[in-house]
Amino acid sequence: MRILYLDIDTTRADHLGCYGYHKNTSPNIDRIAQEGIVFSNYYCSDAPCLPSRTALFTGQYGIRNGVVGHGKSTTQLHIDPTRKFRSRLEFESLFGMLRNNGYYTVGVTPFASRHSAWYFYGGFSEIYDTGKRGIEKAHEVMPTALDWLKRNENRDNWFLYVNMWDPHTPHRTPDEIENPFTKDEGPEWITEEVLKKHQASAGPHHAQELMMFTDQVPAAYPRQVGRLDNLEDVKRLFDGYDLGIRYADMHVGQILDVLNEQGILEDTAIIVSADHGENMGELGIYAEHGTADEGTCHIPFIIKWPNGKKGIRADGLHANVDFISTIADLIKAKPSPEWDGKSFASTITEGKDNGHPYIVLSQMAHVCQRSVRTKDHLYIRTYHDGYHFFDRHMLFDMKNDPHEQNNIASSQPETVNKMAALLFDWHDEMMKKNNYQEDPMSTVMKEGGPFHASMMLKNYFPHLIKTKREAFIEKYKEAHPEEFKDK
Repeated sequence: MRILYLDIDTTRADHLGCYGYHKNTSPNIDRIAQEGIVFSNYYCSDAPCLPSRTALFTGQYGIRNGVVGHGKSTTQLHIDPTRKFRSRLEFESLFGMLRNNGYYTVGVTPFASRHSAWYFYGGFSEIYDTGKRGIEKAHEVMPTALDWLKRNENRDNWFLYVNMWDPHTPHRTPDEIENPFTKDEGPEWITEEVLKKHQASAGPHHAQELMMFTDQVPAAYPRQVGRLDNLEDVKRLFDGYDLGIRYADMHVGQILDVLNEQGILEDTAIIVSADHGENMGELGIYAEHGTADEGTCHIPFIIKWPNGKKGIRADGLHANVDFISTIADLIKAKPSPEWDGKSFASTITEGKDNGHPYIVLSQMAHVCQRSVRTKDHLYIRTYHDGYHFFDRHMLFDMKNDPHEQNNIASSQPETVNKMAALLFDWHDEMMKKNNYQEDPMSTVMKEGGPFHASMMLKNYFPHLIKTKREAFIEKYKEAHPEEFKDK
């Protein structure tokens, strides 16, 4: 069995053709979908990049593995007090489990060097770091993957993990690639009225500061939009993001062509997914993955498995923390009691929909939030607002308000209480399984708050003054007095 895992950073599920997107962003990924299964409601349990891939790697939620942030102590795995001569991750991590079950594991990714997450390379037989810490373009990644495939044409029982980054900001598709979306419509839901509301708000990556706390774009990235002054700018931003997906997809086509030339395409398992999505207006945030909401946490999961179901959709709720249990089930490996996920192998092999009744989502790098996603609703509990002035409790009707425009928490207190109870129950269950008594979110708060929203406000104020929103300065001082105490 050969297994190819394509991890395309920052890819929203609803911006792929196989998920119903109106632009032709993903013809090659759509080819894979036609031969396999599209999971409609698949999420990263812990966002963004480092926590998400750590959850994938360990099969544990961030509350258990300890990695929930992008800086300070919560970027490091919990020390395992039960460790023997060799770490259990050598056997129980995603790549270690595969290697110890007969797979030759290969990674083409700079991810560990981007986040100094060297444990992520554990379990690989070979690692190829493409050298630019996530600023790579697809044409700088794919030659390494294709070269490995060509040199190992006769090898069987391999797992190849290929990491592309093109949808991530700054948008950087090469200038010579023409925009094929010029005649496509922009997002219908972002109207003049919605945009004006977003322009009048404040916070990192809002309409007037797409580069986090500024509208200034480095000259090296002419396709990146720095601010949204009108709907034409909105379309430019969406086109730049979609072009990144399309450019990655072009290179997916190259790898499919090589597998086809080698005569192994049909018999190779192929998985397409992402570490997280991207808010594109949801909660007033653009071109960022800094919340525990639908835009950030809803990701694609497409799998073509030899002798598996073809051309179907699975609508159950699943999370990337489930993947290691699933792949172990599919290759008949022994599961670990330390994994938090639930196998959905029966969906792949038999078409049975065995999703969760609800899933919990977390984000602690830009905000501190935990959320509960059910089939119909998204409840978000905010502990640190990341400078966005979020309400402590937010509830959204995801069927009728998929872009999270109307917080209905005050009008549906019973639903809020029900969702909050699910969050409490999940928290109790996770902490009971832990060897550590402290929730890593508490550590984040003790260490000064989320890494990307800690002691940043004074640097943000000049931009607020420049854009005539200085009224927010006093609101920020009231909301975050800890940033203005004399040291």
